[in-house]
Amino acid sequence: MRIVFHIDFDYFFAQCEEIRNQTLKTRPVCICIFSDRGGDSGAIATANYIARRYGVKSGMPIKFAKTRLKEIPESAFLPADFPYYSEISQKGMDIMKSYADVFEYVGRDEAYLDVTKRTEGKFSSAAHLAQQLKNQIRAELKMTCTVGISGNKLVSKIASGFKKPDGLTVVEPEKIESFLDQLKVGDIPGIGKVTEEKFADMNIISIADLRKLDVFTLNKMFGKKISSYIYNAARGIDDDPVAERAPAVQYSRIVTLKQDSKDFGFLANSIEEICIDLHETILKHKKMFRSVGIQFVQSDLSNKTKSKMLKNPTSSLDELKKTSLVLLQEALVDQNQDIRRLGVRVSELSDMQGQSSIENFF
Repeated sequence: MRIVFHIDFDYFFAQCEEIRNQTLKTRPVCICIFSDRGGDSGAIATANYIARRYGVKSGMPIKFAKTRLKEIPESAFLPADFPYYSEISQKGMDIMKSYADVFEYVGRDEAYLDVTKRTEGKFSSAAHLAQQLKNQIRAELKMTCTVGISGNKLVSKIASGFKKPDGLTVVEPEKIESFLDQLKVGDIPGIGKVTEEKFADMNIISIADLRKLDVFTLNKMFGKKISSYIYNAARGIDDDPVAERAPAVQYSRIVTLKQDSKDFGFLANSIEEICIDLHETILKHKKMFRSVGIQFVQSDLSNKTKSKMLKNPTSSLDELKKTSLVLLQEALVDQNQDIRRLGVRVSELSDMQGQSSIENFF
């Protein structure tokens, strides 16, 4: 029996800030991505649970969050310190790796661990191992994390969100359906608000309701690939193995625009400036790229991306600009919302002169 952990640090960025300032533990804390427009322009990256009780959540404009917390003068609005968060994350990931047969990094605050061998496939041993891991993270980092345990990645991820913060949930194979039945459709990873509302219009609210839909009905609604995922997810079926993840091989730049806009001319000028900046990094690290992508953060803070694979690797600035502008033009077709932030990304990197080190720029 395969046993998989999904580990998720609780309100990670805010917890990191609490480590270096213990007085924050009893106060609403909001970690902010301030834009270069000044003032309270920007969005909330994460908030601790005290702030969440007042309705503050990730992606909310900072000015809205301040309105929610206006009666709490001790509320803290702190600029994000990503280098510091990455340093703490690395320490946490090193602890997690020491418990894993196979370790899969997902992001700064989450990872999957396959612990089948060291637990001999026993869920009782897995629960004990997870508690040891949580204790070590608390002792060494002064942080809490939540762990979900099951026989696959999907159910473990859902389980890690079941009891937060500082939770530990074990879902044995024979209890998967009864565990899922009590949850909402939106608790399935990848099912967003729009899809959840679509199901709600059909009076499908819980995962138990969702399981009653046959795959043919789902196919008509979403197409074969997505419907297959939803059908299996409602039953807790997932064969995706925990796998060592290769380093992310990409460089990117994203900027907050001086004004929200969907005007091609205005955005094209920004794209060219971003490309020049990004190209300096490409040359500095002696890389060629084969994939170019652009990213929008729209006025409602939702994301939109578009990318293109080139025929051959290149390090040409002209090619980077030309491809980015084509992608921009294509992405603006039927674009209803103004664009708030704009970015360019290159990936599928290769070495120009044998240099192999990769860094990320965000």
